[in-house]
This record gives sequence, structure tokens and C-alpha cells, in this order.
Amino acid sequence: MNATDFPAQPLPDWRRAVLKVGSSLLSGEGGLDPRHAGALARFIEHARTRQRDVVLVSSGAVAAGRHRVAAGGDGLVLRQALASLGQASLVTFWQRLIDRPVAQVLLTHDDLRNRRRYLNARATLRELLRLGALPVINENDAVAVDELKLGDNDNLAAAVASLVDADLLLIATDIGGLYSAHPADPSARPIARVEAITPELLQAASGGAGALGTGGMRTKLDAAAKAGAAGIATALFCGRDGDVVRALHDDRLHGTLVLAQGDRLRARKQWLRHAPSSGRLFVDAGAVAALHRQGASLLPGGVLSAEGEFRRGDVVEVASGRGDAFARGIAQYSAGEIRRIARRHSNEIETILGFRYGESVVHRDDLVLLDSSAHKEATP
Repeated sequence: MNATDFPAQPLPDWRRAVLKVGSSLLSGEGGLDPRHAGALARFIEHARTRQRDVVLVSSGAVAAGRHRVAAGGDGLVLRQALASLGQASLVTFWQRLIDRPVAQVLLTHDDLRNRRRYLNARATLRELLRLGALPVINENDAVAVDELKLGDNDNLAAAVASLVDADLLLIATDIGGLYSAHPADPSARPIARVEAITPELLQAASGGAGALGTGGMRTKLDAAAKAGAAGIATALFCGRDGDVVRALHDDRLHGTLVLAQGDRLRARKQWLRHAPSSGRLFVDAGAVAALHRQGASLLPGGVLSAEGEFRRGDVVEVASGRGDAFARGIAQYSAGEIRRIARRHSNEIETILGFRYGESVVHRDDLVLLDSSAHKEATP
């Protein structure tokens, strides 16, 4: 069974993707091996030329650390130590393959469960992408106790896809994609498209991981199910096949496409419309016009005042100067902080507050317009 079993199919439209690469594609006898990673790096660079963002979730730190020291065994504490030893090598490995800055970001599941840490992680990743850097994300295995387990980076990749508002999750595997049975079974048939993940599919995907991997196809389908629930499609493909990786340059997939369950942006906007609000921001006519006409973020310079005592990460209403609420969004700063930076330029935020989460009070990805009534105030 190989990638040629899967006919070409178009990828969904995407502007931002998360690419997960497992250790089985990176590890060789001498440590980290660029044989397969080189083609994946060229895909990342090609995406950049098309004004697309790729965030990389890369395994391989444990394998890289094992190459640096003579250590036998496979206990949890040893693996955590090896991961710590190998992180620098892993980032250096990708930096040699990528012709732009590579940034290491280590996360735990706690970072994604805690609302403020979640927002901080998202703000950092957004800024890295704005700067043109490639974020290389891994589990913070040196301090995580229960996250270093079967399939952690597959599930981490799904969580990151939601974190960065990705349109697509790409999972590079060492086989062609999903089959109706274990690929070694002569009766196994390729499954090119999955409308919904069923218990039968999960059973078919169950199987052992490679010697250097921490997850099999079952964990990849679990990750695809989580991404799909967030409205993000998942593509499974063979990262060992250069032709398959090169086809991705032209948005052609030889592998398995797991469809999203619903529209990501629509689901997020619907939630924002109905989530309880904790306060209100009053904005000037210029901000009203910018939000309506340009789909812009709300900057502090357009804020007149803040009502309520909300915290960073709370949902707030956005109203015109006369009090008509026309939008809702997630506040990037607390009410007290917004009062201090209201009517000021974004460049002054750090000087005033002593820190900066970003240039916007409400980012455009976290904002939904309710109606057009307030727009009349901004019309000449």
C-alpha cells in the first residue's frame, strides 16, 4: 500500500494551515534527517509565496535528544529529559531548511484550557506570522506530566489549528492515508474522502505506531474529529513521498480528506452573537466606518470610553457614540487598561501600560457585526 493508491483530489480553499510532522518522518540513524523534511519545508516556503500562512507542529525532540546522549530505557522522566535536550536541535534543524526566521513555541494543554493563557498564546502566534516567521510548535514535554503520551502531537495540532483560526489541518504520515483495514491487510482499500468519522472508521484506523512515533492512524482520526468539530478540514497524506508533497503546492491531495463539520467562521461568529457580554465599548464614527467598510480591527484610537469592569478575554459589545450597539467581540485588554489607552495610538500602548498584547482592542477575527444601523452615523 502506498500513496499512489489515492487519486488526486482538490484541497479546500485555505489561507492558513497547521502542518503536523511526526518523528517517523524526521528521524534517521544519525539523529534528525532532512530526507523527507526538505520537501515539506519547500511546501511551507511555496505557501509563503502565495501569501499563505503555515504553522508547524513538529515532533522529533525526543529522537534528537536521544542522539545527543547515551541513555537507555524509555521512562517518562527520561523522555522528558530527552525532549528538553532535543528541542534546540529540532529548531536548528528546521531553521536550516527554512529561509526565514523560525520561532519555537512550547505549549501544554493547560495553555489551551486557561482563557488568558490561550489568548496570550494566540496573540504571540499571530504576531509571529505577521513578522513573517515560521512558528514551530511542540508539547512542553519537559514540564508536562500527562501530555507526553500516545498521539499527543496529533491532538496538539488540532488544538493549534483552532487556536490560530486555521482553515486546514495537514497531517504528514508515513503511509498514504486512511484505509478500510490495516494497510498490511490485502483486503484494505484506500479511503480518499471521509464525510463523518464513525466508530467503524476509528476501528479500522486502530493499529500500532512506528518505533519512533507516538501515535498511529487512530490518533490522527481523533485529531481530525476535533478539528472537524471546529469547522476545520483535515488532510492526511504520505510525507515520505516527494510527489505527494509537491502536489500540495498546486492544492492537489493524494491522501485522505476528512471534511469539516460545519463552517468555522460561521460557528465562531454565531457564538459571539449570543455569548453573554461583560461590558461595552463606545467608539467614534471613524471606528464605526472602519469596522463596517474595511473589516478592520478595533484600535484604541477609535475608542471613546469603556463601560463595565470586564477582563481580558471577555465578550464585550461595541457601540457608536450615541449608544447603538452594532458589534460584539473579545476584548484584548481589560476595561481599566482600555480606559488608559482610549484615544491613543497603538504605538503608545506599551509606554502607557508597560506591556502590549497587540495593537488592537478587539481583533477582527474576534469581532462580529450585528447589523448596519450604527453605520448611518458614519455616513457623510
